[in-house]
Amino acid sequence: MLRLSKKADYALMAMNHLAQHADSGAASAREIAERYGIPIELLAKVLQRLTRHGLLSSQQGTRGGYVLARAATLISVADVIEAVDGPLTVTACATDEDTCEQYEKCNIRDPLWRIKDRIQQALAACSIAELAGDVVPVTVALTRRVPPDAALQRS
Repeated sequence: MLRLSKKADYALMAMNHLAQHADSGAASAREIAERYGIPIELLAKVLQRLTRHGLLSSQQGTRGGYVLARAATLISVADVIEAVDGPLTVTACATDEDTCEQYEKCNIRDPLWRIKDRIQQALAACSIAELAGDVVPVTVALTRRVPPDAALQRS
């Protein structure tokens, strides 16, 4: 099963909090940690990593803390996950490196890479603003559904 790391969970929770409270100014690591029951030491490291990747800005002083570095609509879930955990992988051979014993014989590597690309695209299409409820997600109809009684009328 695909799973986000705890650090990615905490990063998304913090980003969501900052997006929802953007008009309140900066929020401290302690404030966010206490609100969501996150270990402060771990959250502080996660917030520092998000800052290093340009997703957050840190403000010093008595009213200091963290704010989003750009609009929540311009930060994707993929941006956050990659900042904290690195590139998305679904297999041990997630890169072009030839480190797996089965690399040359593997018959699922390329299909799994395509699945990884689809997951990456889905995460990149979802913004922090969407998580915060500020933006209605855009849904794409993949198939056109025909009501059962309409199908019977055609017969």
